[in-house]
Amino acid sequence: MKSRVAYFGVFTALALIFSYIETLIPINLGIPGVKLGLANLIIVIALYKIRLPEVYLLSVVRVLLSGLIFGNYFSIIYSLAGGLLSLTVMVLLKQMGSFSVMGISVAGGVCHNIGQMIVAMLVVETFSVAYYFPVLLIAGLLTGFLIGILANGMLKRLVNVYF
Repeated sequence: MKSRVAYFGVFTALALIFSYIETLIPINLGIPGVKLGLANLIIVIALYKIRLPEVYLLSVVRVLLSGLIFGNYFSIIYSLAGGLLSLTVMVLLKQMGSFSVMGISVAGGVCHNIGQMIVAMLVVETFSVAYYFPVLLIAGLLTGFLIGILANGMLKRLVNVYF
């Protein structure tokens, strides 16, 4: 039990470090909400290495802490919606057993942006923000693919390690 708590702390710390690193990388495509999603690398790895309830808790804790430290109330709401939808889809695809780590990560990246788009439409009470959708889908595909490549490489190195 103590070791699981320690590993959870390590995963949380790594996710926060990656969130901080992401704030240092200037990516401005003119579209709000487009970022690399480096902290999601930790979530994808955790999906394969720790118990499911702990992965959900890690996702929520990461969003709350990084939002409080690096963002604001709205960033927490958007990230929470995107993160939970993304994680739920990744869990379902992983349970199906026919998707690779990269495929699961790409689906997670796309669904993260879908979750954020749904919240944006609810917040502004209009569907007019949907014109961002094609750009966000492409961004989700690209960042999900990048995170998938990194996660796949890390998981190969952690093949016999379970937390």
